[in-house]
Amino acid sequence: MRRAQWMTILCTAALVASFSAAFGRAQDPVPPLPGTAASPQAPAVTPSKPARKKYSHANDFLIRGTVFTDKALSFPGVQLRIRRAGEKKFRWESYTNSRGEFAVRVPQGSDYEMVVRAKGFAEQARTIDAKTGGNEESMVFRMQPTAGGKG
Repeated sequence: MRRAQWMTILCTAALVASFSAAFGRAQDPVPPLPGTAASPQAPAVTPSKPARKKYSHANDFLIRGTVFTDKALSFPGVQLRIRRAGEKKFRWESYTNSRGEFAVRVPQGSDYEMVVRAKGFAEQARTIDAKTGGNEESMVFRMQPTAGGKG
């Protein structure tokens, strides 16, 4: 390398080091001056907004499985839609990966309906009980072609 390139690299490294050191010092709290009482300030509280609890996936229910064609080949790109039993609107949507596999997390404690759709194949629906037992359900779908061959 030429000398000018080395100088550019060294100067850039020095600048990065000095900026990171200065940024680190700026994040440290300022110590109180000698002779003054250190009075911690209370954080500002807005009474109109209640504190939201952070959501944890620890209690989620995992729905996983594989979708195959009628010839027992893995089926990538199949649409999966999930809703709570009795609801009209689907709340979760996913697609199978390149190996025809899927995994979707839903809140535990409800019954769910899963609908699997692919063009040219009959739609399939299954119910899933996420109220009792474990926290995971494995399933396998084998898609059947529609009579006309179109979906």
